[in-house]
Amino acid sequence: MPSLTRDEARQRAQLISVQRMEVDLDLDRGTEHFGSSTRITFSCSAPGSATFLDLRAVSVETIELNGIPVDPAAVVDGRLPLADLGADNVVEVRSTMAYSRDGQGLHRSTDPADGEDYVYGHLFLDAAPTVFACFDQPDLKASYAVSVRAPQEWVVLGNGRATRTAPGQWDLSETLPLATYFVTVCAGPYVSVHDEHDGIPLGIHARRSLQRELEAHGPQMFEVTKQSFDHYHRTFDVRYPFGDYDQVFVPEFNAGAMENPGCVTFRDQMLFRGAATRQEVMQRSNTIAHEMAHMWFGDLVTMRWWDDLWLNESFAEFMAYTATSRATEFTDSWVEFGISRKQWGYAAERAPSTHPVAGSPAPDAQSALANFDGISYAKGASVLRQLVAHIGEEAFNAGVTAYLRSHEHSNGELSEFLATMEEAHGSSLADWSAAWLETAGVDVLALDRDGTLTRTTPQAHPADRSHALDVAGFDDGAEVFRTRLTLDTASATVDGVQREAALLVPNAGDLTWAQVDLDAESLAALPRELPRLDDSIARSVLWGAVLTGVYRASVDPAVALDVFTAAWPHESDDALMSRVALAFTDRLVPQFLPPEGVAGARARLANAALTTFEVAEPGSDRALVAARVLAATTTDEARLEAWVSGRSLPTELEHDSDFRWIVLQTMARLGLADEHRIAAVEADDTTLSGRLAGLAARAARPGTREKAWAWSEISGNRERSNYELNALATGFWSSGSLEDLRPYAARYVADIPRLAEWLGADALDRVATLAFPSRIVETETVALVRAAMERPDVTSGVRRSMGDELSKLEEALASRSRWS
Repeated sequence: MPSLTRDEARQRAQLISVQRMEVDLDLDRGTEHFGSSTRITFSCSAPGSATFLDLRAVSVETIELNGIPVDPAAVVDGRLPLADLGADNVVEVRSTMAYSRDGQGLHRSTDPADGEDYVYGHLFLDAAPTVFACFDQPDLKASYAVSVRAPQEWVVLGNGRATRTAPGQWDLSETLPLATYFVTVCAGPYVSVHDEHDGIPLGIHARRSLQRELEAHGPQMFEVTKQSFDHYHRTFDVRYPFGDYDQVFVPEFNAGAMENPGCVTFRDQMLFRGAATRQEVMQRSNTIAHEMAHMWFGDLVTMRWWDDLWLNESFAEFMAYTATSRATEFTDSWVEFGISRKQWGYAAERAPSTHPVAGSPAPDAQSALANFDGISYAKGASVLRQLVAHIGEEAFNAGVTAYLRSHEHSNGELSEFLATMEEAHGSSLADWSAAWLETAGVDVLALDRDGTLTRTTPQAHPADRSHALDVAGFDDGAEVFRTRLTLDTASATVDGVQREAALLVPNAGDLTWAQVDLDAESLAALPRELPRLDDSIARSVLWGAVLTGVYRASVDPAVALDVFTAAWPHESDDALMSRVALAFTDRLVPQFLPPEGVAGARARLANAALTTFEVAEPGSDRALVAARVLAATTTDEARLEAWVSGRSLPTELEHDSDFRWIVLQTMARLGLADEHRIAAVEADDTTLSGRLAGLAARAARPGTREKAWAWSEISGNRERSNYELNALATGFWSSGSLEDLRPYAARYVADIPRLAEWLGADALDRVATLAFPSRIVETETVALVRAAMERPDVTSGVRRSMGDELSKLEEALASRSRWS
């Protein structure tokens, strides 16, 4: 079906305004379909004109426009033409819709723990017409009055406060104006905990089988919710406008979370079943703060079209890390931002699909999906930090408040945001915006022993970016100098640089958006000096410089491995521990080292993890992270057998099902877990997480028959949910000989694009990423994928996923060519 174009949206918005949406959903018709009735009140600026309504139904029973019946057969390719409009109009549609299994639209999932069904709406991007008839674009906002019929034992939640008016019948209070993609309904036997803060009723909800986890984690989540509300009220000076604030943890969710006003949805893996590190709790807290920031940036003021996605995501990212670092216990959250989010963003900048933060072309709604990436999130947040440094925090906050108040319940775009910022700042931001917001690319910073700081701009995306940053030197763990400056030329001499310092660190405070090249002396000193360094932000910058250096072929992977084995066992920050280890285990070792060196490198990772595990304080985050890395990398059959059987486990992991699955998946990769063993562990964990982990373990077995089964499930089983496909794809490439896996590179380019016949774009793009033949680091793989990307049957999202993963494979090839 055609995706709405920017031009079509602009023309429709000039013609009509939508006042009210009345939606009635019947969720009591079985497991496949639901009823949807919609009554839309809208006006037309040019009576007699025509437009179209968006509707993607299984069947359409009746349509009326201004009381006149319309033939349901008029709906073609998801569009219903509406002709001869009056100044004021009412269109009514009664239809039957299908539940989804791919996390888009109205998703229905069965919890294997108890057989209960759960429904949630994820109308993101362009899925709203699969739930109700609508004018589906961000700038046709309207109030919503929603009613729901559901099985009598179900609970219903949504954007407005839900009231049970009769057995199985619920009405949701009418909302303030919302964009279509923010509307949600969650229904099922959800369990809840409740609280209240500053006059705002708060609720957190989850599947019944997660009630214990919900009650255990609820107090901490309520605390962060309250702290975030207070921070945003102080910062924005605009009250939260959407009434109740519900947070619903839902199954099989594609994203991390979705900012539906008054009813935020989260992936329910965030309700940790077992042991959780401080970093994991911090990430969940940051996600809570991120989605809440959207209540202002995105929900109260919505982008006019998808080219200004950054007005939603960059602000939510920046505001969330600011909130957690200032208003919660996670005062060090910017450390995690540097090693996790910025690394994600730098990878996106190095890919051929890099794009500007603002105004990235989105000619149609589907193409906008590609821009939900590390540039719109991490780079955008970093650029906003630079804007604060450029104009000052007082002017920044004043501009934000003015923008929100002048556009509330409406839509905005880059030029309007800049206008309020310029008024608060008192001078033009055109040059700053052109360099930072409107031009792609990331600069490289380097500091030499003579004190010269250089800025190298990418040739493909030249821009004169001014960097507010600091540089520092360290010796024997102590800071010996730190200088703050603004670098607005290609190079500058930095005062106070002590050339004898063991480590010279450009951007030591991680204040700007730039990759860092370390000088030769600093790189050589890292194995000795990095373990001694107390400054966690500087360590994050240094770890990041090692990783991006490997990816850019400027650092030998063997040197990086030496740094890891020397410094990682002494790392005290669990965010750095887990993220750095993940980079080595999942990408650096399997991709950048030659095949003959992989086993030895994994043994070194396992030894580093064992060393850390043996000396870490029992029950500490360091012990937990080390245990997980050890479980994922060791080849010690006796240890694996003991742990999967529940013997010799650290006390905090004795009943941790997720840890047990890490162990079993390692055994599966090593050929030590047959179907009987996997089924036995699965029988002890009959949850959704257990089912998915079992699929990943089966796909991880190295045998040719097992690989053939896994690939057939990925490429041909239309009954598999989005999460099941992700689990299978993740397990598939984690093991097996290159000889056995090589044919699946060709299968990938042949089979994955065909999944578009039944899988939604959001889910398919994720599968295309996870199923990519990343282990086959060969020029033949490059040729296969490049040829596939030229095919007309490959969707834009799959093409983007292929291209981004291909760029990573090409980075590995370039590194091997230089260093192997």
